[in-house]
Amino acid sequence: MRLFLVRHGDADAEIPEGLGDEARALTAKARANTALHFASLAERMGPISLILTSPLVRTVQTSQILSAATKHEGLLRVHRCLLPDMPVGAVEPVIAEHADQNLVLVGHQPSMGALAAHLLGMQSFPKPVNPGTVIALERAEEAGAPLKFLFYAAPGQQVLDVIQ
Repeated sequence: MRLFLVRHGDADAEIPEGLGDEARALTAKARANTALHFASLAERMGPISLILTSPLVRTVQTSQILSAATKHEGLLRVHRCLLPDMPVGAVEPVIAEHADQNLVLVGHQPSMGALAAHLLGMQSFPKPVNPGTVIALERAEEAGAPLKFLFYAAPGQQVLDVIQ
């Protein structure tokens, strides 16, 4: 199992009139940059079985861009466990349910950084999880062991295979 934690791309700072934060969409620049970033990672990510996303507009848009950039033809589903105010533990049953698949979770910060730290057995994730960042993990051989770190890819930066 490979697990990819993705923070949504840059969203418009202004909340649409009459709507809440959940309606903020990606900026045009973010859509273009995120597509290029994800396309550059497509081969490294390999085949994806399922993409789960927070229901907020910016994460759904990010998921759609990721799906197109990686030529993913499988499912893209919205899941409440990825909402910004959900505790990290809310995602664990979903990960367990899809333990035999390559899974992408598209969510928010600080949730994605906290989830990465939790799954790696760290106090905190040592790198910033900027918009568009992808953190790749892999299931360790031993049952119950923390997941293994594969790579960290923040837009506009070199992909890191080791974090400190």
